[in-house]
Amino acid sequence: MSANTKKMISDNMIWGVLVLLIIIMSIGNKNFLSLANFKTLLTGEAIKGVMAFGVAFAILTKGIDLSIGASAALIACVTGALVQSADYSSKILPGVGQFPAVAAILVGLLMGAAIGLIQGSIIAYTMMPAFIATLGGQLVCRAAAKIFTARPVSNLSDGFRFLGSAQIGPLPVIVLVFVVIFALAAFILGQTRFGKSLYAIGGNDQAARVAGINVQRNLVLTYVWCGTLAALAGIMLAGRAGSADPASSGLNYELDAIAAATVGGTSHTGGVCRVSGVLCGVLIMGVINNGLVLLGVDDNFTNIIKGVIIVVTVAFDMKKNTKKA
Repeated sequence: MSANTKKMISDNMIWGVLVLLIIIMSIGNKNFLSLANFKTLLTGEAIKGVMAFGVAFAILTKGIDLSIGASAALIACVTGALVQSADYSSKILPGVGQFPAVAAILVGLLMGAAIGLIQGSIIAYTMMPAFIATLGGQLVCRAAAKIFTARPVSNLSDGFRFLGSAQIGPLPVIVLVFVVIFALAAFILGQTRFGKSLYAIGGNDQAARVAGINVQRNLVLTYVWCGTLAALAGIMLAGRAGSADPASSGLNYELDAIAAATVGGTSHTGGVCRVSGVLCGVLIMGVINNGLVLLGVDDNFTNIIKGVIIVVTVAFDMKKNTKKA
């Protein structure tokens, strides 16, 4: 077997895992392969998938972003409060008029970019480990959401809910957004100087500096990208649920996003990421989440299974990279 054939099999083995999981779940429950369930699966995983395409960029550079679930909650609460009707009795911001949906969404995206800018700057210019910087960001964002409002934000405008709950024909808009972000992430990593710089930084940041790549600037932009997608996910989450809860919205979403990116072949040692692999990772996590619900498996066991998958995947990745070294 030629080296190219072995590489092709290795690169696409994850799709075989996805097919195997689908077969197992369909044997366990005949409803798994129904179109209605497939639509439910995609709708349920689209938000975490958008986050995964963001955090994969951070992992590519040997970083991580643990704040995306909490920042999504903060932004969901703030933007949701902006689109509540002016005469709503439980309005979170009684002195503020109702924002147009587009304006509120832009505010949310700018907030996400700002959070990413702050965290990225800390990571890039102080050399603080991304784990620590974004763990601090997670705590700050979750606390800020709870300070902003002690109760769920509801009565959101229909225009604001469009991204999370509307349909275009038979297709949910939330799934279309997920597909667009997938295509955009693939274009950025595959066709732009920024994307190629991230591979170089993840592979060897010192060599990247010698090659003339501005490592600090690219790291900051990486976390701006990650923060912006977290904001988009928060807006979609609020739109889908029709409300935003400062305590529970986006809770542990970062774990599923990181798991999807990891299972999809994004290496935590840096320099390796295939966006198509991240897509497959999102689908695998979706099949596991959806399939185990249909099989009546307790949520705690589902989390155990996902935890084991993450650890085993990273262990194989580390072993593979050790062999290369």
